[in-house]
Amino acid sequence: MAGTADDLQRVDLFSGLSRRQLQKLASSFRERRFAPGHEIVRKGAMSGIGFFVLAEGDATVSSGGKKLATLGPGGYFGEFALILEEERTATVTAQTDVRCLEISFPDFRKFAHANPDVTWKLLQHVASLVRR
Repeated sequence: MAGTADDLQRVDLFSGLSRRQLQKLASSFRERRFAPGHEIVRKGAMSGIGFFVLAEGDATVSSGGKKLATLGPGGYFGEFALILEEERTATVTAQTDVRCLEISFPDFRKFAHANPDVTWKLLQHVASLVRR
């Protein structure tokens, strides 16, 4: 099942997209569900090169046993994977039942080439993460 434009509309990274662009992007996402306690991605693993958006539920981002953030609906992770195609830099664990949307690197890259405004926002976001 593909993602929905409504789910993606909550993501600040996609805030400048038109409804049509959101619908096109949503068609490239696939829905995934995870039970509480399930590791969605694990630090150091090549667990698929994908970008995730939480549509429902909560997840915790951690590294080296230290909690870094809690994500809820509209939260996202995997932006480094979209650029670097490297192993995961953090572990993300479902805290509740989670419904999330995932887009693969090749699908996102194709969309980003056609929508440079998204590419620019992603670059700004990643630069702000590196700066911290």
